[in-house]
Amino acid sequence: MLPCLDIVIVNWNSGVHLRECVDSVIKYKHTLVNNVFVIDNGSTDGSENLIMDLPNVSLIRVGENLGFGKACNLGAKHSKNPYLLFLNPDAALYSETLPKALTYMQDPANINVGICGVQLLNESGCISKSSSRFPSVMGFTCHALGCDRLFPRLGHLMREWDHAHTCEVDQVIGAFFMVRRCLFEAVEGFDERFFVYFEEVDFSYRAKQLGWSSVYLADAQAFHAGGGTSNQIKARRLFYSLRSRLLYASKHFTLFGAILVMFVTLLVEPLSRSVISLFRRSLAGFYETWVGYGMLCRWLLQCLFKGLAR
Repeated sequence: MLPCLDIVIVNWNSGVHLRECVDSVIKYKHTLVNNVFVIDNGSTDGSENLIMDLPNVSLIRVGENLGFGKACNLGAKHSKNPYLLFLNPDAALYSETLPKALTYMQDPANINVGICGVQLLNESGCISKSSSRFPSVMGFTCHALGCDRLFPRLGHLMREWDHAHTCEVDQVIGAFFMVRRCLFEAVEGFDERFFVYFEEVDFSYRAKQLGWSSVYLADAQAFHAGGGTSNQIKARRLFYSLRSRLLYASKHFTLFGAILVMFVTLLVEPLSRSVISLFRRSLAGFYETWVGYGMLCRWLLQCLFKGLAR
């Protein structure tokens, strides 16, 4: 008999996606899901109201945007089951998603697997690339220069792999992120300094350091639209991505490596992004690049002055 799990969904202006996600959980939970915790990060589109009064669904309104990691940690505090599933609101389950994933995790041969992701299908029914290598200084540099688009193996995104078979990977994306509770408690949850982006990368890296592995399970599928609500705020999305990159580098790289990543991020990448936008005749992309970098510079200055104040 398979154990039960609890599902945590973080919502921020997800529209009808949230209801579709929760409906899929209710339809395909079998007897495996005890609770669904929806943490609403101060949505203003009324999406949280769409799942009110649904059975075994707890809506927790926090009244502000806590960020993804902090909201996930809040939801996990309400869970008691041996497995946690962090599910994006723009994702949805299929009939065999949970049974196959839990069966894999319960196999004694997979006792060291702490994190499980499944094969994600997009709106066209195609397999999404949802696994990555742990970031490196070289990987960030190649991404900043755009080299990973021509030579995918140079970057940390595994675009060169077709994701057609089950494989141990460094990390799976947080759209479908199944975790053993004992592991979640051992790493003390997500690092809340990552507002959004890289929180699951950091989590997976710390899990790896403790001897746990992450597995991409191709035998189980789920739906993921991709992009989600972050598409609504592209400049801010860029800011959060760059900020989380710098935080990750300062946390896990050597001092030299962290300085190099900062140099490339601040001085090289905005120019390469601008050139690409102009080549594509995308004035919107050019504008969003510099708005995002303006936000990043203001954040760095705030950090500097706060540091001097201390």
